[in-house]
Amino acid sequence: MRKLFAIALVTLLLGAGIVGIIETDPGYVLVAYGNYTLEASLWVGLLLLLLLVVALFIVLRLVYQISSGQRSLVSWFGARKSRKALRLSTRGTISFIEGNWDIARRQLASGAAHNEAPLLNYVLAARASAQLQDAEKAQEYLRAARQAEPGAAMAVEIAQAEMHLQTGEYQQAIAALDQAMRNPGRHPQALRVLQQAYEGLQDWDKVLELLPQLQKHKVLSSADLQQLERLAHLKRLQQTGTAIEQLHASWQKVPRPLQNDSALVEAYVRNLILRADHDAAEKIIFQAVKQEWQPALVRLYAFVEADPARQLARAEGWLAEHPLEPQLLLCLGRLSARDKLWGKARDYFESAYRLQRSAEICAELGRLLDALGEPTVAAAYFREGLLLQEDNLPALPRPDPVAPTTARIAAGT
Repeated sequence: MRKLFAIALVTLLLGAGIVGIIETDPGYVLVAYGNYTLEASLWVGLLLLLLLVVALFIVLRLVYQISSGQRSLVSWFGARKSRKALRLSTRGTISFIEGNWDIARRQLASGAAHNEAPLLNYVLAARASAQLQDAEKAQEYLRAARQAEPGAAMAVEIAQAEMHLQTGEYQQAIAALDQAMRNPGRHPQALRVLQQAYEGLQDWDKVLELLPQLQKHKVLSSADLQQLERLAHLKRLQQTGTAIEQLHASWQKVPRPLQNDSALVEAYVRNLILRADHDAAEKIIFQAVKQEWQPALVRLYAFVEADPARQLARAEGWLAEHPLEPQLLLCLGRLSARDKLWGKARDYFESAYRLQRSAEICAELGRLLDALGEPTVAAAYFREGLLLQEDNLPALPRPDPVAPTTARIAAGT
């Protein structure tokens, strides 16, 4: 209360002092501009000047607020477009995952317009276009992705290679990875795409050349790497040319541990027999079977052309340990037939038939019995073998048995 009283008292005193000064000497101000003049006392002039300053301040403040409001409005509209772009990008990604390619492409392309990071939009839109088999649009979106993010050129290159891979364009996929493969350590996915492209081209030599890089950069697990190496060597053996030297060279490239793999040994032996290197085939069969019993190799032994009597004797040596092996009995039957031991061949074939009724065993029995003058029994085996080959026939009704012609004549039909 005292403070307010003191302030009021000081204000009154100052006011009285100012009034006294004004009455004592009001002063004089003259302002002239062209033909116009303005005369006033000093104190009125100071008051007018103060009002002018206040008015100018108010105008400037108003202008500032208007301009700030415009910037805020622009900012608000920009934020609204960004939020819309984000929603479209999210919906486009969901549509892409769901496989709605056309919808995904439209949403992703629209969402890229006001997206601060449109790279993913363009790449996914390109992938969707590839799924729609629209190569022109796919390339258009990939170009937009490169322009939007120049530093992601390698990522776009890999994406393009993957799209070629999906459509079976393996050579184009390899060509698209030219830049990425200059530094494969920084782009391990490029190695993975390159491996799949070589597999698609059945270029197993290139796959084998790529294995050290795949292992070094841990693109595949150890198990997958071993499986790929095994597959590559197996395919190389199966696709080896007609020259026997080329076959031997391919086998020598197979790592020592894989030379004991049953599938690879079988492929090698098959090729040896096809190229008439029967001595080498027989030697490898006996070495492999001695280490591990392999029915597939025992079956192939019947295709080796050597002294049939000696072969039969050696194969019968396996019979004591494997008396119930159908493939061995089939092999023995064939070797007996090659040695013209027809009765023995029939016994072995029939023993194999009792253990395993396969189309192959039925065919051997059929052709042997037909040659021995038993066409009716042979026909029965041929018929059974044919039905065994077609084991997926649908269930159909069967007609009633037809009476013999003589019976139908006697009945008057």
